[in-house]
Amino acid sequence: MISAFFSIALASQLGSPVVIPVGDRVPIFDVERSCKETAATDKAMDLTLPQSVANCLHDENAAREQIAAVWSNYSASIRDRCEREATTIPDSASYVDMLTCMQMTDPSTITPTPVLKGASKARNKN
Repeated sequence: MISAFFSIALASQLGSPVVIPVGDRVPIFDVERSCKETAATDKAMDLTLPQSVANCLHDENAAREQIAAVWSNYSASIRDRCEREATTIPDSASYVDMLTCMQMTDPSTITPTPVLKGASKARNKN
């Protein structure tokens, strides 16, 4: 009886439309690691206004939330391209870089955002 119930439950889940392909979700980056590396780099460069790990994490999480809100509005090719751009340097992935890439492809899709630096590779180019 239990095995029959399990078989029915399993069969119903295999055809379930609730299954989401991996490419349809915002990628998961280790931003804590990226932010720690960014803070260490800023300190090593003896920057006047180095970014703290906490501020970096705040920016990265804010960027991820913005991306999640509009993820399905972008084509898979744009999402893939921006993910590759955001992860060009190993172990320093950045949602801020991904958000910037997406905004550059179609600025009307994302609402204006405050200046976010996060672990972006372009954070010190202002």
